Amino acid sequence: MATALVIENDPTDDARRLGEWLTEAGLELWVVRPHAGDELPADLEGYAALVVLGGDQQAYPLPDGSPGAPWFPAVEGLLRKAVRYRVPTLAVCLGAQLLATAHAGLVERSPSGPEIGPGVVGRRDAAENDPLFRYVPLIPDVLQWHSDEITELPRGATLLAASTRYPHQAFRLGDRAWGLQFHIECDTAMIADWATDSAQLAELGYDPELVVAACDSVMVDVEEVWQPFAARFAALALGELDDSTMRRGLPLLGH
Repeated sequence: MATALVIENDPTDDARRLGEWLTEAGLELWVVRPHAGDELPADLEGYAALVVLGGDQQAYPLPDGSPGAPWFPAVEGLLRKAVRYRVPTLAVCLGAQLLATAHAGLVERSPSGPEIGPGVVGRRDAAENDPLFRYVPLIPDVLQWHSDEITELPRGATLLAASTRYPHQAFRLGDRAWGLQFHIECDTAMIADWATDSAQLAELGYDPELVVAACDSVMVDVEEVWQPFAARFAALALGELDDSTMRRGLPLLGH
């Protein structure tokens, strides 16, 4: 069975529903938790895919110049290798920000303030030529929970989805690495954990119970869009998705 390396950056943001969708589609998951002391592999040899999850850390350096987490340089190194060697990669929220910074993109504290709760994003025209996003609806439901944003995409990145306040909601690097600023992995229990004593909700003046209820109300809609998306990603990793016709028109980084 093909194995995906899953990097869990924060114990509050595990693979959850995304992990279930990927395993249902035939991928085995090998979860590494560097926040708990797990050692990251030096390369992606033996892995059919890479998944990098979110977290409460920041993708840009701390005021003293140190990384947002001690293992982030190693994660960025794996993300660069994944793009260069065309290992199918899915990076979510903080993971997407690390995918961007690993390739000289820019992530900053968003001047628009936190984005939290259910929402929609708009698919861009370039998605029509993308092996995963071409099947996503024009205005898909998503879940948001972030205070930082990707303010500059890496050179050569293809923007696939945007929103009014946060223009870089989804992008692709090369032909097999995708970054999603929004969350697709959450279930209601995860959102409820995040909402407990949340400084971000307090900053916005949001009622935690209402936020959890609003997210819960769109869980079925999120699954309807992103479970098939995850299945297509798994099929690509398993060699079951014929992307040869797409690849001729897609930029390859590192070549």
